[in-house]
Amino acid sequence: MIAAMAELKDRLQTDLTTAMKARDDVRTRTLRSVLTAISNEEVSGEAARELRDEDVVRLITREAKKRREAAEAFEGNGRAEQAAAERAEGDVLADYLPAPLSDDELRDLVAAVIDETGAEGPKAMGQVMKQVTPRAGGRADGSRIAAEVKRQLTA
Repeated sequence: MIAAMAELKDRLQTDLTTAMKARDDVRTRTLRSVLTAISNEEVSGEAARELRDEDVVRLITREAKKRREAAEAFEGNGRAEQAAAERAEGDVLADYLPAPLSDDELRDLVAAVIDETGAEGPKAMGQVMKQVTPRAGGRADGSRIAAEVKRQLTA
């Protein structure tokens, strides 16, 4: 059962070896960083545990967001070379994330949750977000989900 839990982690480790052999510095650096973050996550907290694929996807999503924000910050400060490096790492991470929800899929998901919960008005936004976010499964950014929930609740 544990072997099935870590398929994505195993793929990351295999891909790291391949990247090292190919002397792909960006991919090697990025995968090492992610695998280190996974190891840190596994040993943090009360008891050591192995992360499931959903946890690894969540962690990769968080790492990708850090790269995106860093690239924007570098770009804003006129450091195009560092911004490009961050974007390149973000592109590597994107290979390990599920395909993002389309606008139509997100709209339908939010509408379904609003129907199920009977939510009405902007005050119900938190209630709807709490239901939509896990169902999106890391396939939509929180700000994108929030914008759609707000749009539907105020329409």
